[in-house]
Amino acid sequence: MTTSTASPLSVAPAEIEGHNLLKGKKVVVTAAAGTGIGFATARRALLEGADVLVSDFHERRLGETVEKLSAEFGAQQVESFVCDVSSTEQVDALISGAVEKLGRIDVLVNNAGLGGETPIVDMTDEQWDRVVDITLTSTFRATRAALRYFKTADHGGVLVNNASVLGWRAQHSQSHYAAAKAGVMALTRCSAIEAAEYGVRINAVAPSIAKHPFLAKVTSDELLDTLASREAYGRAAEVWEIAATIAMLASDYTTYLTGEIVSVSSQRA
Repeated sequence: MTTSTASPLSVAPAEIEGHNLLKGKKVVVTAAAGTGIGFATARRALLEGADVLVSDFHERRLGETVEKLSAEFGAQQVESFVCDVSSTEQVDALISGAVEKLGRIDVLVNNAGLGGETPIVDMTDEQWDRVVDITLTSTFRATRAALRYFKTADHGGVLVNNASVLGWRAQHSQSHYAAAKAGVMALTRCSAIEAAEYGVRINAVAPSIAKHPFLAKVTSDELLDTLASREAYGRAAEVWEIAATIAMLASDYTTYLTGEIVSVSSQRA
């Protein structure tokens, strides 16, 4: 009989301090209001020395996010821009507005996404279209707008997309989300080839599971606990652990990396 031993890494470490990885950079993060990966990424960018513009469609939560970040990072610029990523006009306005508020854009983090649990036999066209639009098509919209900016800018930049391990693996009732995230991966690879001529790198992170309050609203606690137990550490990632990887990809530590998908997970083989 074999027995399992808890990993020393089953207890999440304390968040690491900033190391100025993004000092002087101007960073835009979509879907950054609330408590998820977007907020953690905006906060990590500030910890790493950047000025930040956070975007979200929820105006009240966006305002609360700016207040919270500004209170912690008073010496740095924290801006906001209300944007519904399902609208081409609003996404285009986000990029131009960010340039106006920050002076330039060095990094765009495409974090917007929408999930849910629905078996295919019960899924409506509207449910499919909504998830694909918010998760995949919005990433395309923002990538297009950003590359149009960088095409004529006198400097390069970085895009980091938020994908998911579900772009590779199967999970019940997640066909729409998995298909959309696989699309984000393909978009990342292909757009990176085009972006190279503008001096722009495009990569993506693919988290396995990062437990936070918003995820708990769309996924049952039972499923989240089951998924976490399957990880090598027996736990979900902390959102800051995802954000730290995004910061690394956005930094000059990864200047030869483009078109890649970095899995942020501790999955068992």
